Amino acid sequence: MKVSHYFEGEGTVTGGFAQSVNNQRTILERRGVEYTTEPTLDADVLHLNNAGPRSIYYAKRARRAGVPVVFHTHNTAADFRESFRFSNALARPLKPYLAWAYGHADHLICPSAHNQDVIEGYTDTPSTVISNGFDADRLAGWDDPDLRTEYLERYDLEPPVVFMFGHVIKRKGLRTFVETARALPDTDFAWFGYVNPTGGRLSGLLQPRETKRLVRNSPPNCTFTGYIEDPRGAMAAGDVFFWPSTNENEGMALLEAMHCGKPPVIRSIPTYQWLEDGVDCLKADGAFESALGRLLEEPAERERIGDNAAATSEQFSLDRVGDELLALYEALLEGDA
Repeated sequence: MKVSHYFEGEGTVTGGFAQSVNNQRTILERRGVEYTTEPTLDADVLHLNNAGPRSIYYAKRARRAGVPVVFHTHNTAADFRESFRFSNALARPLKPYLAWAYGHADHLICPSAHNQDVIEGYTDTPSTVISNGFDADRLAGWDDPDLRTEYLERYDLEPPVVFMFGHVIKRKGLRTFVETARALPDTDFAWFGYVNPTGGRLSGLLQPRETKRLVRNSPPNCTFTGYIEDPRGAMAAGDVFFWPSTNENEGMALLEAMHCGKPPVIRSIPTYQWLEDGVDCLKADGAFESALGRLLEEPAERERIGDNAAATSEQFSLDRVGDELLALYEALLEGDA
């Protein structure tokens, strides 16, 4: 089997989106599946990860040539909102565009059941839920005491630390993160991830004023580290994972934190129906101070929920996800998907 595994915008699109593509390619490499990152019809399957014009062009050609087309539904209009300047205005025409784009596929891969429900409102193209998964090898060694000391000292953090990992955008719950830190002044909050409110011209043009203002006016106990080279540093320094995102297709950073045994405090949104409040996470709809306080003040409770979270995360390992991805490819080639 040969797969044309194309990611339009590669090198420009970052974050969990790009990591998902890396995870897919890691699966192919570990399973010994031949693949190319170029869009080509000289393959058994064309797997597309971004609904750009070049992807649509090759999807049309592939279907005419009888090459099965798979589209990953990383993008939805709702997920696009509150990300950068003008994103809310662009989200309205994005939905019909994505409906048209995803309609060029023979099969869709949805990263969660919630994402699948949303996509069914776009198109009747057949779909399968396959998690983005997480690469445990990428996080190996996160529990090294020296790594923890390094990152705590680098950002002047005093444990237990409430932390977040990912791009700093409003949709991820930025306002909630900042205001919760303000309400708990004796606890250090750290957001590990790219933020550049005063950076280059393009960044300044794309970043909403509210995002800049929230970061700039955050309380002294709220640290925005900016991009970190080693994702293990966030897991090493953090003790409670605070994920107040208002909309997610899945949330790979959450899976990674759970794998590392970090008890998550999350917003109660449909995406996370598979998580059980009080067992492998704590859920809240508004005031998060109580849930965070419960874990910050009770180390045994922190450990219990963290252990359960780690156990739950195993269903999203690349081994499990790889089985599902390869099974879908085979089904497509046999005409059964």
